[in-house]
Amino acid sequence: MTQNTQTTQNDQITLVIGGTGKTGRRVVERLTSLGRPVRVGSRSAEPGFDWQDPETWEAALEGVDRVYITYYPDLAFPGATEQVDAFSRLAVARGARRLVLLSGRGEEAAQAGEECVKKAGAEWTIVRSSWFNQNFSESFFLEPVLAGEIALPTGDAVEAFVDTDDIADVVVAALTDDRHIGKTYELSGPRLLSFSDVAVELSKATGREISYVSVTHEQYRAVLRENGLPEDFADLFAMILDGRNAHLVHGVEEALGRKPKDFADFAREAAASGVWDA
Repeated sequence: MTQNTQTTQNDQITLVIGGTGKTGRRVVERLTSLGRPVRVGSRSAEPGFDWQDPETWEAALEGVDRVYITYYPDLAFPGATEQVDAFSRLAVARGARRLVLLSGRGEEAAQAGEECVKKAGAEWTIVRSSWFNQNFSESFFLEPVLAGEIALPTGDAVEAFVDTDDIADVVVAALTDDRHIGKTYELSGPRLLSFSDVAVELSKATGREISYVSVTHEQYRAVLRENGLPEDFADLFAMILDGRNAHLVHGVEEALGRKPKDFADFAREAAASGVWDA
C-alpha cells in the first residue's frame, strides 16, 4: 500500500510558475531531488507560460496535479487578482488538486488573489512572505550593493527579511505533505532590520563599505522610471514605512519545526559565492 502510494505521488506533475525565479528555482531543485516530476512555468520553457497570454496556460497545465503559483511582478499589482482567479479555476478544471500560492505579508490587495485560490475548488496553502534576503544578491538591490550605496525611501523603518531557501522549504512541504492543506503561513526572518542594519551586515560580509542613503518617494520613483522599471514598485515600500510588518511572525517554525535563517548567515553565504565581488 505504501509503495503504491509513493509510486502515485512520484507520477504527479507539479507546475512551478516562475520556476526560474528566486523561489521557483529553489522549489524546482527540491522537488527534483525528491524524484517528483516538475514542469517549469516560464516564457522560456517548453511549453511556455506567460501570465499576460492566457492561451499559454492550457498547455502548461496538461497532466498537472499540483501548482506553485507566483505572480510577477507582484500579487498586489493591478490586474493580478483577475488573472490568478482565471488561472486557478482553469487549473482545477484541468485536474489540478492542490494549489500553493506565494503572497505577501501585509499586502491587502494581494488577499483578493488569496481568496480566488481558496475558492477554486482544490486543496490550498497560502504562503505570505516578507521581503527576500535574496533581493540583495539576485534582484533589484544587487547593483546598488555592487556600487556600494543602497538608496531607498525607507528611512529608519524595519523589515523582517526572510530567506528564499526557507520559503522554498515551506512551499515544498505544502506541495508534498497533506498536513499543510488549508493553512496560511506568514514567514519572516528571526529579527527586524532597518536598511542601515542591512548595509552594516553586507559591509561585514563583503569586507568593503556599503552605505545606506535615505531618499524621498518621488526620487526613488524617478530612478525606477529612468531604469525602465514599474514605478509601482515604489509603492511597495509603504508597507515598510507604515510599520504594518514591523513584527516577527513564525510560519517557518510552524511549517518546518525549525528557526529561519538569519540575514547575517545569508550575507556570509552570498559573499562566499562571489556574487558581490566588485
